[in-house]
Amino acid sequence: MSVYKRPGKETYSYDFVVRGRRFSGDTGETKKREAKAFEERERSTAKALMAAEATLDADTMTFEVAALRWYHEIGQHHKNFETTLKVLDWLKRHVGGGTDLRSIDDAFVANLVARRRGERVRRKHKDGKIHEGKLVSPATVNRTCTQPLREIVLRAKNVWKVQVGDVKFGDHLLREPQERVREASVDEEEKIMEALGRGYEDAVRFAFLNGCRRMEILGLEWPHVDFFSRRFTVTGKGGKSRTIPMSQETYDILWAQKNNHPVKVFTFVAWRTRKSLHQARGKRYPLTESGLKSAMRRAVPAAGVQNFRFHDTRHTAATRVLRKSNLRVAQRLLGHADVATTAKYAHALDDDLRQALEATSSPTKSPTATEGNEAKLLERKKSRD
Repeated sequence: MSVYKRPGKETYSYDFVVRGRRFSGDTGETKKREAKAFEERERSTAKALMAAEATLDADTMTFEVAALRWYHEIGQHHKNFETTLKVLDWLKRHVGGGTDLRSIDDAFVANLVARRRGERVRRKHKDGKIHEGKLVSPATVNRTCTQPLREIVLRAKNVWKVQVGDVKFGDHLLREPQERVREASVDEEEKIMEALGRGYEDAVRFAFLNGCRRMEILGLEWPHVDFFSRRFTVTGKGGKSRTIPMSQETYDILWAQKNNHPVKVFTFVAWRTRKSLHQARGKRYPLTESGLKSAMRRAVPAAGVQNFRFHDTRHTAATRVLRKSNLRVAQRLLGHADVATTAKYAHALDDDLRQALEATSSPTKSPTATEGNEAKLLERKKSRD
């Protein structure tokens, strides 16, 4: 049975049966979508409980049972549990729910990794169709295939004391290239800003100030901007929202946009009439992803700046904030769940520390003193020769 509302209740209830046992209750959710997500979690938990009861005294286990039990004990508590469920679904389809854990060996895992590595990123576009893009990255393969499988197998071996295959999971983790951190200098930023126009300059400057992703900026709407408390809220990856306080410059940028569009914050002025896009010359329309990408692709070369992308505005903001504060502050700005993700910007602190150490160096180590010492050493060497 799907989720439903009881007479006189504002929240949805759920009711389902797993292996002859009935599970029901209140989701506590008023929206059907969230209620269905709650029911799905409860159903997975129920399956895990039943599976765990059925294998308490067993020394072997199938992958489906192990995955359900792992989700009940670990996975359901993840912040992104919806993503965890999708990962488990992919593993179940490609590992095989009935596969005995003892048969998962190095050859099995190598084949699984190769299969995941050969898949392409799939995104749902505005037309409702699923489009395939570039191959999934090594990091995605590790996070959605090798690492979760390792966690399940090792928990089965070390905690549940069941027999598993012999796998050296470390040999199957793909090397992840270190993400580059490109920070724009003040001069580079000014040149890029001068090359932009028609509304794009406001969005890009907003990005430089606040480190927001492109889609967070394009998706910013007026109900999420609070001038009274000087805060705005953006929605990022995985539907996660975060609230960022406004600096004075951010406040001024947003205030200047308030009469341009009833819903979207950032807009541009159409420079020509395009009937296919229902655009009239001189009128304002919400910025689009393709439009913002094109604007940056034209502006960066025109500004004479090398190797700079829109996402680098995020790197620039994070580095600048880190220099004035600490990793926790930068973490909150960027919306990272784990501060370790923010640590890639620590080079900013290294630079500051290096400069501080140079300032505390002994006066005798000045360039002039160093040159004098080198001259004395050279004279001694000649006398010995």
